[in-house]
Amino acid sequence: MHRRDNLAHLILAGVLTIVLTPLMTAVDAQAQIAFVSKRDGNPEIYVMDTNGKNQRRLTNNGHDDYSPSWSPNGKRIVFSSGRDGNREIYVMDANGGNQRRLTNNGHDDYSPSWSPDGERIVFSSGRDGNPEIYVMDTNGKNQRRLTNNGHDDYLPSWSPDGKRIVFSSQRVEHFRDDLGNVTTEIYVMDVDGGNEQRLTENRDEDWSPSWAPDGRHIAFSSWKPANWASLEIYVMDANGRNPRRLTKNLQPDDSPSWSPDGERIVFSSGRDGNREIYMIDANGRNPRRLTKHGSRDISPEWYTPALAVVFVGKTLTAWGWLKRVNQ
Repeated sequence: MHRRDNLAHLILAGVLTIVLTPLMTAVDAQAQIAFVSKRDGNPEIYVMDTNGKNQRRLTNNGHDDYSPSWSPNGKRIVFSSGRDGNREIYVMDANGGNQRRLTNNGHDDYSPSWSPDGERIVFSSGRDGNPEIYVMDTNGKNQRRLTNNGHDDYLPSWSPDGKRIVFSSQRVEHFRDDLGNVTTEIYVMDVDGGNEQRLTENRDEDWSPSWAPDGRHIAFSSWKPANWASLEIYVMDANGRNPRRLTKNLQPDDSPSWSPDGERIVFSSGRDGNREIYMIDANGRNPRRLTKHGSRDISPEWYTPALAVVFVGKTLTAWGWLKRVNQ
């Protein structure tokens, strides 16, 4: 029976490869990357093709807009904005239209991330005295806190199966860097806030975690506080083991975001004198620049609007449609 199941899986894989390869090629050509740029005077949300072409602005106001995150169907983008006096969470259509506020309180709400099922948004908020992780429905209702401690929790990111949330935290007071500051580490928890686990523990600052589409790896930024230029992109197993550096240059690299097929990572880098958006293969090879502008381009977020298929063991995962078929 086991051999028969394996044979059926291989046949299915072959058929899907023949049928879907042309579609996947077309999808990659249509893929989009949202990012933040100051090229028009203040941080605004932009979008471009994955080859860096067709760059266009989505927001246009006199205040700062940050942290774009795509909805799973590609129709909307959630982001943070300071247009109402403090940072709040907003959502807009993928073309920049129909912008509307989801949160409304006297403290900063920021770093939103859309859940894989499209039903929730996780974000950071300082409404209870220090940054904690919150979650809400996509219409802004049912806002509830997931973390609760006296230290900063921020930059949450969903696992591909929607069961866990990875985030950055400064909660380990006994572990400090060479300058005496509490280090930022990567943590993971269940979507209800339970079962918190620390994934990193060192004298470096680890932040901006981004889960790979196959669920097996997490990309993140790490730097030594005594040397800002040492900010680099790393990848580790989802359990925190086997961290390995992907970038190495004299200027900071940060804010990684995976391609839907898990083969590439887009990130922000200062290696050309100012911040630009770059892409690199998931093995750390073949870095290439996507933007070239005299202003700051940061916070890239990758989205593919149709179908991308990846086999992980015996699991067929279809991003865009978010279907999983277990063999």
